[in-house]
Amino acid sequence: MEVISFVAIAVGLIIGLGALGACIGIGIMGSKYLEAAARQPELMGELQTKMFLLAGLIDAAFIIGTGIALWFATVNPFLAQIANLPK
Repeated sequence: MEVISFVAIAVGLIIGLGALGACIGIGIMGSKYLEAAARQPELMGELQTKMFLLAGLIDAAFIIGTGIALWFATVNPFLAQIANLPK
């Protein structure tokens, strides 16, 4: 197998698992927010602010992972190391 195929598999795993983790995290956080808002409706505004802040942080982590994966897919810094190996 070539290095390019390993990079393609790694990029798919980084993006796929990152998306899966972000979706699960936001789903759990949203359900807990609704549960907390139903128990104490007077705290709904404060909880909503914190929920949107955390949703942004979760999405930011996924977007950074996607950016790194796409960088590996396009630039592929490992090919220069493979070219220098003795044949």
